[in-house]
Amino acid sequence: MYGWIWNHLPGPFAVRLVLALALVAGAVSLLMFVVFPWAEPLLPFNNVTTEQ
Repeated sequence: MYGWIWNHLPGPFAVRLVLALALVAGAVSLLMFVVFPWAEPLLPFNNVTTEQ
């Protein structure tokens, strides 16, 4: 998969490297600001009550 993405990026090595880093930064930003906040209420990690 990564090879396919790398082969389809245009330009020489330096341009490909900058574009690849921009794609990684975009994916991380999308996860941190959209996906994770949406999924947080659905996860059971906040349920910390104990029963006796």
